[in-house]
Amino acid sequence: MAHITFQAEQVQVPPFDQPSTTEWIERVAAAHNRVVGTLTYVFCNDDYILDVNQRFLQHDYYTDIITFDYSTQRRVSGDMVISLDTVRSNAAMLGKEYEEELLRVVIHGVLHLCGINDKGPGERETMENFENEALALISKPLIELK
Repeated sequence: MAHITFQAEQVQVPPFDQPSTTEWIERVAAAHNRVVGTLTYVFCNDDYILDVNQRFLQHDYYTDIITFDYSTQRRVSGDMVISLDTVRSNAAMLGKEYEEELLRVVIHGVLHLCGINDKGPGERETMENFENEALALISKPLIELK
């Protein structure tokens, strides 16, 4: 059974429709022959994610998401740290809606846990295709706009 939690460090947790978001994540994982275990999303700002990147990965740059994989066999589990600052700036740079870019990043972490990479030749395009397929599965808004 899926156990998905949303936490925040130095920001507010985005207003997700948690049951619908959980169902969507489970459908995406199932499409990759996986089941969802425990997932923790930690939403933060750029300063926080830079600190995480430096301390745990020895990377000295900002990023939109860092995924820590605790998966076993077919069960995907992990912690995902997401910088809402970077998501917002990426959305503006790409001409996308913030909510769409946030959902893309949320599912990007799950796809990593399903074994999909995006650093090698051709892998970025594969990841983007899977992200687009996942976004197409959304039938109603998952973020409750205020």
